[in-house]
Amino acid sequence: MSVVAPHAVILIRARHFHPNPATSIDNAFQSDAPASETAEETAAKALAEMDAVADALREVGVTVHVFEDEDHTRPDSVFPNNWLSTHAGGSVAVYPMYASNRRHERRADVLEMLKARYRVQAIVDYSGLEPDGIFLEGTGAMVLDPVSRVAYTARSHRADTHVLERFCTDFAYEPMVFDAVDADGVPVYHTNVIATIGTEVALFALEMLPDARRRREVRERLALTGRRIVELTEAQVREFAGNAVELAGRWPDGRRRTIMAMSARARASLTEEQVAVIEDSCEIVAIDIPTIELAGGSVRCMIAGIHLDPRAAQGPELTEAVEAIAEAPETMDGAEAASELPLSA
Repeated sequence: MSVVAPHAVILIRARHFHPNPATSIDNAFQSDAPASETAEETAAKALAEMDAVADALREVGVTVHVFEDEDHTRPDSVFPNNWLSTHAGGSVAVYPMYASNRRHERRADVLEMLKARYRVQAIVDYSGLEPDGIFLEGTGAMVLDPVSRVAYTARSHRADTHVLERFCTDFAYEPMVFDAVDADGVPVYHTNVIATIGTEVALFALEMLPDARRRREVRERLALTGRRIVELTEAQVREFAGNAVELAGRWPDGRRRTIMAMSARARASLTEEQVAVIEDSCEIVAIDIPTIELAGGSVRCMIAGIHLDPRAAQGPELTEAVEAIAEAPETMDGAEAASELPLSA
């Protein structure tokens, strides 16, 4: 099992997707849906794209857990990596969200599934910091390197450094914080639009870090692990080339395979040389998701990776508990609703 690439993922099938007005203020990657298109048409196109992502990942042997979302008040629920992350050793983190209409994306049924299907030792919930105006939007705000234990984080009001330090203490990471801005000086809203860290390769828009010394430090830290660095341009970042994710799949005969999942738009922006570097270590799987990308995120934002060990066997009591998850309430306040199953077995 790869330390970096999860073997299983969570996707949310949001039936009422649309670009979220509450996040457009600081998300320079966000666009409005076409004026000629109805809300129902936009949502239907996005739903088809979500299904295409799930199908593409299953095709390469990634385990995909899909959760339906019928709630019309959660336009961004397709991006679960902002409220949830999982970690080797059995830990799960739940995060405080900047936009108030995104906070009820947290779902007890997702946590219950993790506890039922995988070995979960602890759930660390930071969402109670929201009333204090303190936010850390998961693996959108942080790009984690589980090999060298570094949390690369672009400064923004979606990535408070105080809660970042708490996360790093709790999960044994070193924070590496930097400024990242576009050509107009606008701060990057999420680190994962400018950086992807894989097992043997890293995609990083280092040119968007204005501090030359910090830029050099980030490059050196990435190179220490032996990774080859694909330096992205701001133009490529605008095409979501930085918003990719490495995953562990399997060939039909059971052999392991490593993939880099990204959007078709992102793949098209890469040069032949960049593609060759990436494909030296993993195969690129590109999916066309233009409607979802209107919301300012791409394939990586859609995926909450599962870095947990699966349970070896399920007895009758656990099977009944798993089946009961479908009948449990979807929404949650923090993680306290996820308490009906044992944390470990």
